[in-house]
Amino acid sequence: MSATLTETGGRRRLAFATAAVLLGAADTYVVVVALPAIMDGVGVGIDHLQRATPIISGYLLGYVAVLPLIGRLSDQVGRRPVLVGCLSAFAAGSLVTATARSLSLLVAGRALAGLGGGGLVPVTLAIVADGWPVERRGLPLGVVSGVQELGSVLGPLYGAAVVAVAGWRWIFWLNLPLAAGVVVGYSWTRPQPSAPARPTYRRDLLGGALLVVALGALVLALAAPPSLADGVVTGVLYSSGLVSGPWSVLTTPIALIGFAGLLAFVAWETSAPSSVRTLLPVRSLPRALAVVDLPGAALLAGVLGCVVVVFSTTDASRQVVASSAPELGPAAVVLVAALVWRQRNAPAPLLDPAVLGPRRSWGACVASLPIGAALMATLVDVPFFARATIFPGSQLGAAAVLLRFLVAVPVGAVLGGLLVRRPGREASVATAGMIVAAVALASMATWSASSLSTHLGSLPFGASDIELVAAGLGFGSAIAPVNAAVLAAVPTSFQGLATSLVVVSRTVGMLVGVSALTAVALHRFYLTARRIPSPLRICPSDEATCPAYQRLVTTAVIRELHTVFAGAAACAALAAVLALVLLRPAGEH
Repeated sequence: MSATLTETGGRRRLAFATAAVLLGAADTYVVVVALPAIMDGVGVGIDHLQRATPIISGYLLGYVAVLPLIGRLSDQVGRRPVLVGCLSAFAAGSLVTATARSLSLLVAGRALAGLGGGGLVPVTLAIVADGWPVERRGLPLGVVSGVQELGSVLGPLYGAAVVAVAGWRWIFWLNLPLAAGVVVGYSWTRPQPSAPARPTYRRDLLGGALLVVALGALVLALAAPPSLADGVVTGVLYSSGLVSGPWSVLTTPIALIGFAGLLAFVAWETSAPSSVRTLLPVRSLPRALAVVDLPGAALLAGVLGCVVVVFSTTDASRQVVASSAPELGPAAVVLVAALVWRQRNAPAPLLDPAVLGPRRSWGACVASLPIGAALMATLVDVPFFARATIFPGSQLGAAAVLLRFLVAVPVGAVLGGLLVRRPGREASVATAGMIVAAVALASMATWSASSLSTHLGSLPFGASDIELVAAGLGFGSAIAPVNAAVLAAVPTSFQGLATSLVVVSRTVGMLVGVSALTAVALHRFYLTARRIPSPLRICPSDEATCPAYQRLVTTAVIRELHTVFAGAAACAALAAVLALVLLRPAGEH
């Protein structure tokens, strides 16, 4: 089959898969502006911000922990069923989140949505590898990477718009038809023209009916519309569940009807005659699970879960790691030891040597760690710098400053994809991108209090705008080459797993890097702040406002952020060196 026919047949499916990536990526950042409203909706006051931490860490936990398992499953059962499964989990998590009346249900919904959303990226990257030869992958990989980063731009804007018009719950209600539309569109796209004709199957009408009944009952159970829940007759369906507390909503009669419908659906899909084209290929799932090393996947999920909790729940003003580290640290060590033993003795280990053996494969994972650290530090601290200097009272103004960087990242991702259309350029393109990012971040580490408001002569922009755009282009142009390198290094049967490990590495780098850099920077801030005299000494007649004292505090904050930007520049430079050394094709010196 020619490459042209393969690409032609795969473009529509890739378009829908990329739309799924955008949906999941936007949902990752949508809570940035909606978090106060979400907290209020589940009875958590803004003065108890620490209780909202699981809303974020729960999503990250679901996003990261099972990514390798999802990637390996896509290698075994195919991309379509795993993509559909991920979107289904994402929609289910969105449903639970939209209807949650308690913090525990909200966290559970976000974790389930993260589980589905996290798997969309590696599966889509593997779709590119399946449909395009090595020499033609650059542009589609750049597009997928660019769309993923575009979610960081659209997510907060989309969330703010929905919250302003309809309330925070509609953010997650709208995910349901959007996910369903992507599933239908992807499933109905036809294979490439040269593919052999498929046998004729009967439609799965019974499966569809069971699924509609099950999902309808569960939606009504979770939403609990007053007209039904308070009705004289229909209220029986919402009577007290088998357990008390916030989870009782899942054990009411109507919820149990929904779960029974799901079980009936799975049973039918498993035992349906071969002449029926089932909605989900669950018949192949047991065979796939038998060869993906579930114990190894569980151990790796445990290790990643410990990392996520330790670094995503920390109070950076007092510590580098969370207070749970003394308990989770030893647990992680035990899990790592068990994982190593399992991988050495399993007949088909999850972390197969075919994936971790090639230098460009494990090198892409190693290089992704400092890339993630530098990227997250930039995302977090550019708005802080804006708030500390020119926009002290405007979160919107600070976000507008970051927008210069965010818009440049997806543009850079597409550019990076174009530059690696010729195989073998991955190392040089990724290295060049991270050098540009490192230089821009190093320059940002010298910003003064007026840098963001200073223009270049009569131009409508200043040096800070150029540095932000350059940093975004640099980061973006490194993403597609890293993905291209790992896809070129591993066999086709392991590409889903390989891309998932790269995504995991970058996410772990984000968590660990921002926690460490912020802790170091805050230490410098406290050292500087101790030397600032009290407002009473500086302004004895006006200590309440005391502009001189405020200028000294702002200077201390700027020095703190300089430390973060310098550390991010060092991480970007390290990533450039690692990319140059580790992403070169075998035999190239």
